[in-house]
Amino acid sequence: MDDQTIPLDAETKAVEMPEHHRDELRLWLRLLTCSTLIEGEIRRRLRDRFDVTLPRFDLMAQLDKAPDGMTLSDLSKRMMVSNGNLTGLVDRLVTSGHLERRVSETDRRAQMVRLTKAGQDEFRSMAAEHEGWIADLFGDLTQKEQKDLMRLLAKTKNSARRAMMGGSQ
Repeated sequence: MDDQTIPLDAETKAVEMPEHHRDELRLWLRLLTCSTLIEGEIRRRLRDRFDVTLPRFDLMAQLDKAPDGMTLSDLSKRMMVSNGNLTGLVDRLVTSGHLERRVSETDRRAQMVRLTKAGQDEFRSMAAEHEGWIADLFGDLTQKEQKDLMRLLAKTKNSARRAMMGGSQ
């Protein structure tokens, strides 16, 4: 493969052969491609700039919204990961001084975690740059286009939820 050849993603293949794919499939592939491209770039920038993974950033973002802390169970629900996946990440952040862990006052079986002052300061520094990166990635869209896209994506989300509940086949 020479330097000018770019491997085709599923969306590009579907667009090039539209007779083989329904509009909804091409739309889904476009959404997936956009999401994958943006997420990959955010992962790269977090790693290059801060030596931080996206899951670590996401965990700190959830805890930044909850100054009193959260249980591991609540964190796993919000992040849509298992408690097991979260435990190692929490352990590393406790060891590095970014999080503190304590037993819940209302349920002795549950552990509460929250950002330390150092964790909060580091997260907020990363979050400020992250917000700029997102603005950069969507920079070619006008304010109106962003508003229209938000409206259409909300409608898409509602359609998907309705379909999940058996409202449409």
